[in-house]
Amino acid sequence: MNTKLKCLLLDDELPGLTYLKMLCEQIPELEIVKASNDPEKLLSDFSNLDFDLLISDIEMPGIDGLHLAEKLQDKLVIFCTAYKEYAAEAFNIDAVDYITKPVKLERLQKAVTKALERFEKSNSDKKFIQLNTDKGKTLLYFNKIQYIKTAASDSRDKTVLLTDGSFLNLKNVKFDTLLNELPDADFCRVNKKEIVAVKAIKFFNHNEIVLHHVEENSKNTTLILSETYRADFLKKVKL
Repeated sequence: MNTKLKCLLLDDELPGLTYLKMLCEQIPELEIVKASNDPEKLLSDFSNLDFDLLISDIEMPGIDGLHLAEKLQDKLVIFCTAYKEYAAEAFNIDAVDYITKPVKLERLQKAVTKALERFEKSNSDKKFIQLNTDKGKTLLYFNKIQYIKTAASDSRDKTVLLTDGSFLNLKNVKFDTLLNELPDADFCRVNKKEIVAVKAIKFFNHNEIVLHHVEENSKNTTLILSETYRADFLKKVKL
C-alpha cells in the first residue's frame, strides 16, 4: 500500500501558507487535511482532526510552533521557519526535521520521506490502539481482533468481534481511521461495512469469506467479499 501522511499546515503569514500548500500538493505522500494561519484556532481543533503530521512555522502570534508541537501526542512535526536559532529546541521535542525558509520542494520532499519512514516504523511496532467504546477508553490489541463491522445501532459506531468471542462497540470512528492504524498486512476491508483479520479466515471463494468463528446457530460467520475490495484482499491472502 502506498501510505499517505495526513498533514496539517500552519503559517500565520498567508503568502507563506499558500506557498507551503502549493509545495505540499506536489508531494504524492501527503494528503492535506487543513491549512491554517491561526495557531490558537488550530490548537482548539486538534482533537477533531484526523492527521499524522504537522508542518508548521515557529514564530507566530499567540502561541509559537514549538509550544504547539509539545501539545501533540504521537504526531510527527516538521518545522519550516526563517530562523535558525530554534533548531536545538525543535530536535529536543523530537521534530522530524527543521527547514529554514525559503523552503525548496526537494528539501521538503526529503523531510516528508523521513516522516514517512518514522510513521511506518511506528505503526509496525505498535501492538494496540486506544479507542473510545461504550465502556470508556479501551486498549484494542491487534492480535485480539477477528473482524470489525458497522454497528447495527448507529452507523457511526463499529462493532469488533474479539478472539474470545466477545464483542466491543467502538464509538464514532471511521473505517479509514481504523485502517490507518491497523497493520496493513494483517487486515483487509472486504466490503463497505466490514474489515477482517486475515488470520481469522477459514476459507473463501469469489464472493464470500468464511471465518473460523462459530456463531450461536453453530454456523461459521460469513462475510460478503465485494468486487471493490477483492483485488486488495486477494493480494493479502496470497502473501
